[in-house]
Amino acid sequence: PLLSFAVLSPIAPKLGQKLGNERTLWVGLVILLIGILLRSYGEAFTLFAGTALIGVGIAISNVLLPSLIKHKFPDKAGIMTSYYTTAMSIFAALASGISIPLSHGLAWGWSASLMVWAGLAFVAILIWVPQLRYHDTGNRTVSLKTDGQTVWRSKIAWQVTFFMGIQSFLFYCTIAWLPEILRSHGMSMSLAGWMLSLMQFASLPSTFLTPVLAGRFRNQKSIVLALGILYLAGMSGLLYGGNTAMLTLWVILIGIGQGSSISLALTLIGLRSENADQAAALSGMSQSAGYLLAAIGPSFVGFLYDHMHSWNGPILLFIGALVALIGAGLGAGRNQYIYAKAA
Repeated sequence: PLLSFAVLSPIAPKLGQKLGNERTLWVGLVILLIGILLRSYGEAFTLFAGTALIGVGIAISNVLLPSLIKHKFPDKAGIMTSYYTTAMSIFAALASGISIPLSHGLAWGWSASLMVWAGLAFVAILIWVPQLRYHDTGNRTVSLKTDGQTVWRSKIAWQVTFFMGIQSFLFYCTIAWLPEILRSHGMSMSLAGWMLSLMQFASLPSTFLTPVLAGRFRNQKSIVLALGILYLAGMSGLLYGGNTAMLTLWVILIGIGQGSSISLALTLIGLRSENADQAAALSGMSQSAGYLLAAIGPSFVGFLYDHMHSWNGPILLFIGALVALIGAGLGAGRNQYIYAKAA
C-alpha cells in the first residue's frame, strides 16, 4: 500500500479538481471498501488486488483531507486537523489491538475480522453521502500556478515535503523494528510488543495538542524544537538502553515525538497554503515523498542491521534523520505561504 500511496498522491489533487474534493473522497471510500472485500476472499490474486485498491483509496483520502479542511474551515485548520489526526491515531491503535483477537474469536477467522473493517468503511460511505451535493471544482489553474511557479518550485513546499517524508520514514521504521531493538536490550518478546502499543497510545495527547498550538502561533519553529528535543531524547535513549523503566521512558518520549510530528506535518500543509487548491497540491507533493521514504525505510534498516549485526547503526541513522527533521521543520515552520513572501 505504501508504494500505491507514493504513486497516487500527486494524482489525487487532479481528481479533486475534476470531480470536487467531496465526490473524490467518496470515490476513495468506495475503492477502499472494494479493496477490503477483495482481501477477505483469501485467494492470492484478490489479496494483491485488494491491497492495491486499499492503497488507492487511502491515498486519495489522505491527500485531499487537508485540502477539504482548508476549504471548509479556513480559519480553524489547526483544531480540525487535530480532530481528524487524533481520530486516525485512535482507530489505527484500536485496529492493531483487536484485529487478531477478532480473527481468533469469529467463525471465519481473519476474513471475518476484515469484514468488520469493511463494515466501518460502508458506514463512512453512508455518512459522506450528504456531502456529494457539494462539488464546486472552480477554476483551479490559477491557484496551482502563480507567476509561472508550481508547488514543485517552492522552497518552503520542499521543506514541508522533507518534514513529511522524514517523519514518515521514522514512524514506519519504528513500527517495524522497535520491538526487536527493545529485545536487544533484554526485554521479552511479549513486553516489547506491549511497548509498541504504549508508544502509539503515548502519541495521542501530542497528536491532538500540536495542531491546536500550531494554529495559534505565528510560526511553528518553537513547536519543531520542542518535539525534536523530546524525539531525540527518546531515540538517543535507545542507544543507552537501561532497565525496563528507562526503556519505557524512551518509548513514551518517542511516541510523543511521533504524534507531534505527524500532526504538525499535516497541519503545515494548511498553514503554508493560501487556499484549498494549493493545499491539495502541497499535500500531494509532500505525501508522495513521505510514503516513498516510508516504503523503503524499514527494508533499508533491516539491510543495515543484517550487515552490522547491531542496532547501534540503525539508531544512529534515526538520530541523524531527526536532526534533518528539525532542520526541515524550522524552514517549514516559517510564517510564509508557498507562493508568498514572508508575512
